Amino acid sequence: MLFRLFLMFKSVAKPVVTAERMVIISLLSMIFVAWPTQVMAAKPVILIYGDSLSAGYGLAQHQGWVTLLQNKLETEHYPYTVVNASISGETTSGGLSRFASTLAKIQPEIVLLELGANDGLRGLPLKNMADNLEAIIKKTKKIGVKVLLIGMRIPPNYGPQYTQQFSNTYPQLSKEYQVPLVSFMLENVAAKSQLIQDDGLHPNALAQSLILDNIWPVLKPLLKK
Repeated sequence: MLFRLFLMFKSVAKPVVTAERMVIISLLSMIFVAWPTQVMAAKPVILIYGDSLSAGYGLAQHQGWVTLLQNKLETEHYPYTVVNASISGETTSGGLSRFASTLAKIQPEIVLLELGANDGLRGLPLKNMADNLEAIIKKTKKIGVKVLLIGMRIPPNYGPQYTQQFSNTYPQLSKEYQVPLVSFMLENVAAKSQLIQDDGLHPNALAQSLILDNIWPVLKPLLKK
């Protein structure tokens, strides 16, 4: 069909745009535009919604745990497309402000919610952080999308009470809204200098498979083949 249309298009000798030629152009446009849209729509989407830890700060794109997740899904024959909407430096407030539009545009089946680290590192009010995460979870569950909450811990820069309350936020939300939880994204990574970049904060390329190892066992039960 495509070859025939191409020959018909090529055989039009006059440079004027005839009605016949316009029909051919329209048909070709419909075919080439619709095909990739259908392919994308054929696979359910996993949305990664986080900060620099998921955006792959300081790494080549292929090195980050998000790309490793896509590779693992393909290797194990799970028909999902991973879309990474993470932004380095993102807070829960910033994440909430763009979440509705991102959700409407991407239309995921699963959301991996990885936010809060920047709130904690900046000493922002933990009540606001919890409220923002809660709002994102509510928006997601309201339309029947699955949520996986990814927990974080922070250094004790702001005292033990703040640090403990920060850590407690994730299991409290997980319990209240019945969403699965990765208790600590950087388990077996944090405080190991050989796995951290020179900035002392961000995991390096060697750490990315370990991060995925922390997330995969909690994500896998949400997947379907």
